[in-house]
Amino acid sequence: MAIVQRNNVKVVGSGGRAMIFAHGFGCDQNMWRFVWPAFADDYRIVLFDHVGCGGSDLSAYDAGKYGSLEGYADDVVAICRELGIIHGIFVGHSVSAMIGAIASLKAPDIFDDLVMIGPSPRYINDEEYTGGFSEQQIHELLDFLDANHMGWSQAMAPVIMGNPDRPELGEELTNSFCMTDPEIAKKFARVTFLSDNRSDLPAVKARSLVLQCSEDVIAPKGVGEYVAKQLPNSQFTILNATGHCPNLSAPEETISAMKAFLEGPPD
Repeated sequence: MAIVQRNNVKVVGSGGRAMIFAHGFGCDQNMWRFVWPAFADDYRIVLFDHVGCGGSDLSAYDAGKYGSLEGYADDVVAICRELGIIHGIFVGHSVSAMIGAIASLKAPDIFDDLVMIGPSPRYINDEEYTGGFSEQQIHELLDFLDANHMGWSQAMAPVIMGNPDRPELGEELTNSFCMTDPEIAKKFARVTFLSDNRSDLPAVKARSLVLQCSEDVIAPKGVGEYVAKQLPNSQFTILNATGHCPNLSAPEETISAMKAFLEGPPD
């Protein structure tokens, strides 16, 4: 199957330069619906679903290939090659922020700019690094998901989303989690929460924007600061937004920060 069909790729907009949006765990390209239209007049917008998510071809999921973030990064590179994308902009939410960084190392010509929303190169604390979770907490989270995908989704989505005063946001994320194939979700969760891509950051050449929410239980402020410091050419912006999904909860602030970065000086 062609990669455009396999990853449910959609191309919209009229600009010459491409901007590719990559969703986070348990989500799909619909999570960008409040953000991408603001860029469609100036960029060629590329939306897609990771294999195993959204409208992708679930039969294309291979546990070996997708046993690390490298497999997802290979797909990003393949999509860009298929569409002839060079010197583009990659916008990645959560785990996809790191997928984009890896893709930029594999094919340095495809992205000149990276926008990382709530990135985390490692979720587990170690001696000199605070990722936000102990190893035991992560394994308990994954064991809960293994035992009860529906219950995990209903319990975790509102926590991840934050914004308890806007329960409809948590409900949307819950529904997105629940619609994901449970077996694939369990595998993707392990790849996400057990990954360690800290060593990749210093090698990233693309100019990068790290967007950090003011309160985020999944990717705390210290993690965003760490990412920005490790990237050779980065800008760190703290949003007033709270939670882990400002693309849904605060799209206007997210758009404003992205435009300030993209329209600013190149260095």
